[in-house]
Amino acid sequence: MNPLLKPALEVPDLDVAWRDVEYCVVDVETTGLDLRRDTLISFGSVLVKSGRVHVSSCESFEIKPSRPISIGAMTVHGLREQDLDDAPELGQVTDRIVAQLDGRVLVAHAAWVERAFLTRPLRAARRRWKPAVVDTAALLRATGLAPSGTGYEPDIEVSAKHLGLCVHTPHQALGDALTTGEVFLALTTKLEQQQPGLTAHRLVAISDEHTLT
Repeated sequence: MNPLLKPALEVPDLDVAWRDVEYCVVDVETTGLDLRRDTLISFGSVLVKSGRVHVSSCESFEIKPSRPISIGAMTVHGLREQDLDDAPELGQVTDRIVAQLDGRVLVAHAAWVERAFLTRPLRAARRRWKPAVVDTAALLRATGLAPSGTGYEPDIEVSAKHLGLCVHTPHQALGDALTTGEVFLALTTKLEQQQPGLTAHRLVAISDEHTLT
């Protein structure tokens, strides 16, 4: 083992009922969507345990950008560089991110965004991370609540409203994480009704099968 590497983040045992696994539902805001250059500026997460969203587990913080925020990104989340002058740098909050993700399945909407933008700071901190991932956009397609083959991801707010769920502070990381957590539970419960004995491993596989490529 490379002595410079710290312990890898753990992945839980997935060969159990999906409710017996812990999930970290994450949303991030960024300076833009260039995966090579843009960076995190806001992180929000909530844990799902025993099939329930644990609001007391919420984690949320902003991050000082290391590059300018694009106009397009600013239009979406409303965060300006001057709003983040007093925020910590990314390296100062990596341990807080690790504490949420370690030993849990990652849940996110259009999860390629969160996975890509979280992998880079973890790599910089010498933490290996190969997460099991559940993508709520993929679950919407798997349950027939969003069309396949369009090349577009379903909107999380529209999907939540369609399911009769609350939409929490849109385009803010913690609010979107809470909305995603509730959508995740609604969809997984629906899948469980279709597939009694649904395991976490099968849930991740269903997400993989319906992820946008």
